[in-house]
Amino acid sequence: MSRHSQDPAAPDEPYLAFWRERHLCTLTTLRPDGSPHVVPVGVTYDPATRLARVITNRTSAKVAHVLAAGPEGARVAVCQVDGRRWATLEGRALVRTEPERVREAERRYADRYQRRPAENPARVVIEIAVERMLGHG
Repeated sequence: MSRHSQDPAAPDEPYLAFWRERHLCTLTTLRPDGSPHVVPVGVTYDPATRLARVITNRTSAKVAHVLAAGPEGARVAVCQVDGRRWATLEGRALVRTEPERVREAERRYADRYQRRPAENPARVVIEIAVERMLGHG
C-alpha cells in the first residue's frame, strides 16, 4: 500500500488488508452551510460491491447531512490512520433503512470489530458507493 492512489476496481491486497484490521475511523459529511462535520465511526468495506458501511442512529447529524443532499446521495469520505499508514475511501452516501441491509452492516461490523453492536431499533446504515481510494503505508 505504498502508493497514494488505488484503483477502486482493483485495490492492492495490503490496502484491503488494512481495511480489515480493527481501526477507529472518521466519517466526513457536509453541513448545509458546506462546512465539514467529522465524527468517529466504525467502517466496513466490501471490495466485491465497492460499498463502505457505517451503522448509526437514524437521528444522528451524519444521517441528516446525507439525507439533506437528496436522492443522488451526499459526497462523503471515511478515513483511518495507524501511525504513518492511512487510507481514505470517498464516494456517494445514501441512508438505507431496509432491515436486511442493516443486518448485513451489523454482521460486517461484528466481523471487523470483534463485537456485536448493541440492539438499536433506530439503527440505519449509511452506505457509501466508493469512487476513489487513497492511502499510504
